[in-house]
Amino acid sequence: MTDESFNLSAHDVRHQEFQRSLRGYDQVQVDDFKERMAQELDRLWRDRGQMNDRLQSMIEQLKVFRDRERAMNDALIAAQQLRADVQAQADKEAELILQRARGQADQLLGEARLEAERIIEHARSDEQRVSYANETVRRQFLAYVTTYRRLLERELAELEAVAATDPRPSASVDAEVAFRRPA
Repeated sequence: MTDESFNLSAHDVRHQEFQRSLRGYDQVQVDDFKERMAQELDRLWRDRGQMNDRLQSMIEQLKVFRDRERAMNDALIAAQQLRADVQAQADKEAELILQRARGQADQLLGEARLEAERIIEHARSDEQRVSYANETVRRQFLAYVTTYRRLLERELAELEAVAATDPRPSASVDAEVAFRRPA
C-alpha cells in the first residue's frame, strides 16, 4: 500500500464498525481507542494542513526572494555595466581634454615662438638702425672735426701770413698765435 491509496480520516475511524465475536475485544476500550485514534488523526490532519499552508507560504516567499535576487543581480550587472560605460566615457573625455590642452599648448608655444622671433627681428632691425645712426653720427662728427681743423688751419695760415706782413716784433705775434691756438 502506498500513502496515496490509503487515506484514513478521523471520520473513517469513528464510524468503522467491527463484527462482534464471542471472545472479541472490550467494546468500551475499542470505542475509546477509536476516539483517541480519531482525535490524533484530526490533529495530524490539522498539522498537515498547517504545514501545507506554511509550505505554500514559504514556496511563495522563496519565489519572491528568488525574483528579488534575480532583479538585484540584474540591477548589479546593469550598475556594473553602467560604471564601466561611465568610466570608459570619462576616459574618452579625459583623453579629448588632454588632446585639446596639448593642442592649445602647442598653439600657444608656436605663437610665443613667432612673437619671440618677431621681437628678435625687431630688435635686430633696431640694432641695425642704431648702428647705422651711430655710424652716421661718427662720420658727421669726423667730417665736422676735419672741417673745423681745416678752418683752424686756414685761420692759422692767415694769421701767420698777417704776422709775416705785420711790422710788429715777431714775439708779440707768436704770443698772439699761441693764445689763439687750441691746446
